[in-house]
Amino acid sequence: MSIPDQIRVLEKLAQLDAELKELQEQQAQERSTLDGLKSGIARLDEKLASDAASLATMDKARGELIQDVRNMTQQLEHSREKLGRSRTEREANAAQRELEELRKLVRDREEEIGKITADADASRQQNEATRAEHQKLVEDLAAREGAISSKLGEVTRALEAKKTERAAIAKPLPAQIYRRYEMIRSKRGTAIAKTTDGTCGACHMALPPQLFHRLRREPLLEQCPSCNRIIYFAPAVAAADAASPDRG
Repeated sequence: MSIPDQIRVLEKLAQLDAELKELQEQQAQERSTLDGLKSGIARLDEKLASDAASLATMDKARGELIQDVRNMTQQLEHSREKLGRSRTEREANAAQRELEELRKLVRDREEEIGKITADADASRQQNEATRAEHQKLVEDLAAREGAISSKLGEVTRALEAKKTERAAIAKPLPAQIYRRYEMIRSKRGTAIAKTTDGTCGACHMALPPQLFHRLRREPLLEQCPSCNRIIYFAPAVAAADAASPDRG
């Protein structure tokens, strides 16, 4: 394969690689959108489950405290009866202390019940907000999943077609040139550049004059000393000639 043919193949490869990169970015974006919606729903599912477990724990604790208060209220009645039956000062003092201790325990339990009730109410309000957010994401996914999946399918098919085309175009290239192209592309993103005026078209650094003259004299594939991309000479298109009107 002649050098001019290699240059044409490398130019086409570079064009295809740019198109592949764009398609891969589209694919990643569509997948990211879909995965983002699904992961958002999964995260809210976990939060709703955690909130439900937390509410169940609070409700259970509240129920146990309410039962404690009921039991203590009955004990208070017994203590009052005991105080009423007291015949000595010692018995009266003991019954009075028992009443005071029970009243304090009841107050403590009622305070705990109030705190748990407030926490549970706040948790339920937050739970409602989470459910609303969850429902919105579910509806959003339902509305967009089909279109996103369809777009993903189109992009994936286009990618496979481009890859097949690329493999066919790259096949005639000498193995050494192709390996060099791939190595540079993996490091630089793009692997080839042209020069028309002694400046690298990729990194915009001036080429050594001897290298530029050599490239101009005959078709060659060299490497830019600054960015290491494969570089070749391409004559500048004269803007005046391109824009000149036809003369009859």
